[in-house]
Amino acid sequence: MKQSLDIWPDRFRSFSFWLAVGLGSGLIKPAPGTWGSLFALLLGHLMIVNGVSVEIFVAAIVGVLVLGTVTINRIEKLSGVHDAPEIVIDEVVGMWITMLPLYHLGADYIPLLLAFVLFRIFDIVKPWPIGWLDKQVTGGFGVMVDDIVAGIFAILGIEIFATLLMQ
Repeated sequence: MKQSLDIWPDRFRSFSFWLAVGLGSGLIKPAPGTWGSLFALLLGHLMIVNGVSVEIFVAAIVGVLVLGTVTINRIEKLSGVHDAPEIVIDEVVGMWITMLPLYHLGADYIPLLLAFVLFRIFDIVKPWPIGWLDKQVTGGFGVMVDDIVAGIFAILGIEIFATLLMQ
């Protein structure tokens, strides 16, 4: 079982904490990663349907990846806890990566649901190399990398489903 950030007494006063926990979505129990993914899905959907270009969306992914890595490194230094369950900024990056095909498939409910389900499956099950990366890479990027690869795997799944449905 992963160590919680509950042991860090100043967490609620830290901007880094609120950023890493997805503005509080990672504090919802049970399954904080699922709640963080849902938060990311809703935020990503709002961006897509409100006309954010794919280039800006990719820039947001890269920005959150860099900011999340730095933020997690800071939290790990302050709290002494690696990859606490409440940290869901990695789910935001992974979920947004997963949502990239929605730019050509449309952001309807079926592609949204498929993106959410596939990302959560790959993030939870962690097939190789996702699980291997999760164990081997340390620090803030180590927390992020398994979700990045889970997002890429989910994209492949979405594209396979889309191809099969179009035949």
